[in-house]
Amino acid sequence: MTANPRIVVGVDGSPASEQALRWAVDYANAVGGTIDAISAWEYPAFYGWGGTRVPAEVYNPEELAGKTLSESVAKVVGDDPGVRISESVMPGNAAGALLQAAKGAALLVVGSRGRGGFSGVLLGSVSRHVTEHAPCPVVVVREGQVAAESE
Repeated sequence: MTANPRIVVGVDGSPASEQALRWAVDYANAVGGTIDAISAWEYPAFYGWGGTRVPAEVYNPEELAGKTLSESVAKVVGDDPGVRISESVMPGNAAGALLQAAKGAALLVVGSRGRGGFSGVLLGSVSRHVTEHAPCPVVVVREGQVAAESE
């Protein structure tokens, strides 16, 4: 593994993504890595239908994604994460943004919060897509999974 490996982690404010971030920080501390925390945003499919748009000062998905990302990072790592963490908000769908960010990374970490009757067995759509197409190894942290504590 390279010195100071770059670890990309998807953060959307969900408990699963916060667990993925916690896992990534623990791993980065163990290997001397850095974290790129990524949040994606896109306008909802209905945005602008019928000629009406919600003013940006009322609903700005990029700003909302950035706020959610910052709040999640602060919640998970507090004031001293022990590793360098950069936060990036990228336009587009989550899977596409994570795959773009993972180019040249040592590892991609995502949370899985699959829906439906088999949520405990299946991956969610984003985690499944990135495991199939990522340019680097992928770790999927399942919701409810506890990261190993370091001594």
